[in-house]
Amino acid sequence: MKNLSTQRLLRSNVSTNIENVVATTSLNQKIDIRKIVGGWHLSQYDPKKFPGAIIRQKHPRSVLIVFKSGSLVCTGTKSQDMANYAIQKFVSDLKKSNNFAKLQSSTIKIQNMVASCNLGNKIHLEKAARNLPRSMYEPEQFPGIIHRLSYPNTVALIFASGRMVCTGAKSYQEIQISANTVLMELEKRNLVAYQT
Repeated sequence: MKNLSTQRLLRSNVSTNIENVVATTSLNQKIDIRKIVGGWHLSQYDPKKFPGAIIRQKHPRSVLIVFKSGSLVCTGTKSQDMANYAIQKFVSDLKKSNNFAKLQSSTIKIQNMVASCNLGNKIHLEKAARNLPRSMYEPEQFPGIIHRLSYPNTVALIFASGRMVCTGAKSYQEIQISANTVLMELEKRNLVAYQT
């Protein structure tokens, strides 16, 4: 049953754009961060302020954070494939140095994907705030509804304009399902202001 509803949710016309992907991996060894920083001119490391080195790559455009433990975080890419490529390229470039010739990375895991979505029509925000379960709305602090989905385990920020931000997804499919689930919940409760 879940599979049938998932297929239905993926066929909808909600437009989605991935804005940021956060991926992690391990380099499987302790790292001398100062040796890494010396090899990249687009890097910064100040252990008094932050325990990791921040390294910017131009191609693909991404930011990598390397910790002494060998943990690596990649952010700033716009797809899962690009995040994988950014990490693999960084590891490959590190291996070219004699200091890291035997370096190997673990499996790359997607931790978070953030996407902007367009639900297509304006939303009756005040009514939606009262009728959508698992939602919070405090317009003095934030102009949108914070809506928590139970499946997938994501958070949607819904705005009166019909724009939405989805965060917490681990795949593009979860983004699509989240956006379409929100739209279906809004339509079911007559909270979409369709333009005639």
